Amino acid sequence: MVNGELAVRKVTELTLTFDHRVCDGGTAAGFLRFVADAMENPTSLLADL
Repeated sequence: MVNGELAVRKVTELTLTFDHRVCDGGTAAGFLRFVADAMENPTSLLADL
């Protein structure tokens, strides 16, 4: 929904494979969220420099 109306948007599906013996699922989910945020707003990465 954009401004209360249905709108066509470009979307992608992100998938992450990891070994639970090495990495906790919460940590992996946080990393995937970081990647998604960086793709949605790449200039935000420059703020961390």
